[in-house]
Amino acid sequence: MDGGSGDMTLAFDLGALKELAYPDSVFTDARQWSEYVGVISEQPTYVVTNFTRKHRIRQDFFSGPRGREESLENVKEQFDTDRHVFVGSGEADAALAEATGWEFLPVADAAEAADWELGEPQAPEATANEDADARDDWP
Repeated sequence: MDGGSGDMTLAFDLGALKELAYPDSVFTDARQWSEYVGVISEQPTYVVTNFTRKHRIRQDFFSGPRGREESLENVKEQFDTDRHVFVGSGEADAALAEATGWEFLPVADAAEAADWELGEPQAPEATANEDADARDDWP
């Protein structure tokens, strides 16, 4: 995906991120042309944290215990980049982006432009070191 300047903050709605087959690769790829990348959701913090840990996603920001609108407003204040792009799906996400001054990009369009695969999210394969570090005495 040609994001233009690397001076961009990219926020994914958790629901949109769950439409991508390899969310970890999406974040790795997005970091090449974005300054900051994170997840926005109305779900409780632990839901976002569990998803990002399972998929080995390192995010620069997340919504925490606030709503999506407040989260997008706070991220925009904290991360002063030329562009703020919100990847979501549906009219509600488009309206949210407009209300908060973010550019809206439908997840299907982002996937097509960046050559990301849509589908059920797949967890990354465990590495040999992670297998060796696993405890077999843990209940």
